[in-house]
Amino acid sequence: MATPGVSGTRSAELADLRLILTIQALRAFLHGFGSVVLGTSLVRGGLTDVEVGVVFTAMLAGAAASSIAVGLVGDRAGRRRAYSVLLLVMGLAGAVFALTDSLLLLVPAALTGTLSTDPNESGPITSLEQAMMGNAPPAHRARVFGRYNAVAYLAGAVGSLAGGGPAAFRELLPALPADRTWLLAFPALALICVALARRLSATVETGTATAVAGGVVAERGRGWHGKRSGGPARTPLNRSRKTVARLAALFGLDAFAGGFVVQAFLVFWFGRAFGASPELMGVVFFAAGLLQAASSVAAGRVAARIGLLNTMVFTHLPSNVLLMLVPVMPSLGWAIAVLLARFALSQMDVPARQAYVVAMVDPEERTAAAAFTNTARYVARPVGPVGAGLLMQRVAMGAPFAVAGGLKVAYDLLLYATFRRVPFPEERVSSPTS
Repeated sequence: MATPGVSGTRSAELADLRLILTIQALRAFLHGFGSVVLGTSLVRGGLTDVEVGVVFTAMLAGAAASSIAVGLVGDRAGRRRAYSVLLLVMGLAGAVFALTDSLLLLVPAALTGTLSTDPNESGPITSLEQAMMGNAPPAHRARVFGRYNAVAYLAGAVGSLAGGGPAAFRELLPALPADRTWLLAFPALALICVALARRLSATVETGTATAVAGGVVAERGRGWHGKRSGGPARTPLNRSRKTVARLAALFGLDAFAGGFVVQAFLVFWFGRAFGASPELMGVVFFAAGLLQAASSVAAGRVAARIGLLNTMVFTHLPSNVLLMLVPVMPSLGWAIAVLLARFALSQMDVPARQAYVVAMVDPEERTAAAAFTNTARYVARPVGPVGAGLLMQRVAMGAPFAVAGGLKVAYDLLLYATFRRVPFPEERVSSPTS
């Protein structure tokens, strides 16, 4: 017989998950659409290359700063309230980009951290979603995060294809609005996202997803599964501070290495090395998005069998070897094949990583843990492209792949050595007694 109240909580959690996945799909579509439309609309609006760079730098800086803010005060303000506010701000920021080309207005909009050209990583909103989905039962957490990422990859790919629509249709109907005007899709879909977010139940909030056994709420370390009954205000991270700091440092190393081979650089490199056209690489990256979506779903099943940490490490290691092999391939076809094989494996660690972070901390620490580990990635990643250019110029054409792959292998080995004997908090808690 089910424990009273547990079945109702599980139903609410499933409904919340559906809402979050729907919002994620709408956001990923917008960011995929914006990744195509945004750059061209800024240039056509009269901004110089430097000014466009300033806008995109503001986006990265805003994602990092706002993620830290969410980590510090998100739970105190309430996850649902913070989520709704950020979604609304995303719509307003998109409206600014749709209605003006003034740098004085575009930079503050970019600094909100709610806009992104990466459908799968969008600053503070992503951190809140990961914290809320952390309430899923441990046995299903990896699959939940796998679906979450698969939705992002698929919706983002569709958004990217849709981003080319305005320019294509304008050749047939010249009277269609300019590309920039189509960014009004941001406020329109953001309002739908806010309406969906307001339907989330109280189980997504801190302390409401309780570990119930015989009706007793279990204590974990210095944190509680349930609501606290008074006492001094807690900092966002307590028991898990050192764990989160180690994870953030390691994830920062991985993101720094990934910055050497970002998508824009790969398009540039394949053009220089093999004469590949941007149109061909667009098809390659669309195929890569489909592979990443499939691998995200597969990651949940793999993690259920071998564990989250093993999934993170043992799927990531071979993908890094494949990455280092790309520049030594004898032809364009072989290089693309190896790159796609790498994409089929390289993102399997993402849902496992997200599930691992929320599993390693107490429920009331999940927002801060997700925010701070994500921020480490946002800060470290932009440094890589500069290093890639220097390596190509001063060392060898394929040097960025070797350095990126080598650093990522080091990350995998360090991650495994650091955490292979560290149990999850659930494993450290004895059975509750009345």
